Amino acid sequence: MTEQNLAGEIATQLRRDILRGKLPPDSPVKERDNAAELGVSRTPMREAIRILAQEGLLILRPSRSPVVARPTFKELSDQIAVMLVLEKLCAELACVNATAADFAELRAINQRISEVYDQADPLDLFEIDMAFHMAIAKASQNQSLQETHGAFVARLWRARFLAASQRRNRARVVGHHTDILRALEARDVGLVRAAIDQHLGQLVEDIRPIIAEEDRQIRLQKSALGRAAE
Repeated sequence: MTEQNLAGEIATQLRRDILRGKLPPDSPVKERDNAAELGVSRTPMREAIRILAQEGLLILRPSRSPVVARPTFKELSDQIAVMLVLEKLCAELACVNATAADFAELRAINQRISEVYDQADPLDLFEIDMAFHMAIAKASQNQSLQETHGAFVARLWRARFLAASQRRNRARVVGHHTDILRALEARDVGLVRAAIDQHLGQLVEDIRPIIAEEDRQIRLQKSALGRAAE
């Protein structure tokens, strides 16, 4: 395995640790300790950290260990607004440019979600869900748009996972994806925009209480540490 491939695998593991809460917001990611824990050298670990920093999941700090990002609700809501526009643009272009192979891939992903929904690990299920959205971006046949959409998917990965975990509902997810897919196959731009609004239009409000509770817990932890140090 090349160091580049190894770095990608390490980044995936760290990303999953962040989503599962093993590495909570503001926690340091120590290059040496994590490399030793995973049994790898520091070079691919350093590259994995760089990958996650580019995605916005880690914050690099001069001469200090990077920390897990803790974006504010305002930052997340701003990013979601842009992402929603990108999702709609991807779908609009897919209505024009998608091939039979693109539609087959989308149907297969949606079928996979339906089949495994009740048994799958929440994180595994979430990754399949995101594959559906990234497949729409690919179906747009616009590489620049696909790359920009991918950057926002990565930046909002944790927020969307938390929201999906809170609102786990098989009928809603499969139903919404099916509506999007049918609109795409009909190549109906207006219908697909409405379907995406139905699917993602409440995301900002879904994450509002999650971020508020997370901020509250962090304040309590810092207060407790402060009292312990007195």
